[in-house]
Amino acid sequence: MALSRDELIAKLNEDLADEYSAIIQYTTYAAQVTGPYRPQLTAFFQAEVPDEQGHATFLANKIVALGGTPTRQASPVPAAESNRDMLEAVLAGERRAVAAYTERAQEAEACGEHGLALVLDEMVRDETTHMEETERILRDWPL
Repeated sequence: MALSRDELIAKLNEDLADEYSAIIQYTTYAAQVTGPYRPQLTAFFQAEVPDEQGHATFLANKIVALGGTPTRQASPVPAAESNRDMLEAVLAGERRAVAAYTERAQEAEACGEHGLALVLDEMVRDETTHMEETERILRDWPL
């Protein structure tokens, strides 16, 4: 069963709140990272911000185009005490994003929002790339 326009807008607003959270998370973690890999991890975290900001901008504009109002609230940002904690929190967030955008693309298609579904599929690709890169960093990371 297809979602109503209002239900689709509500779910897109949840996704938007998650993108805001990702921007805050990556920015905060880039500042907090310590140790011998600080330059590399700082660059890794900072490099993700423009992608997440682009996703947030797209979602906010699409919500307005559908007749809604974009949220101004971010989802909670997980605290992290160590570099590994940061990477694990990022990985969990990317996994959630892949699942959410996969679901949202299917919902958009069912609602007849074919262009939205195509862009959401691209966002799945972006988030999958982020997820895989984080998995690779964590693969041999010391406990």
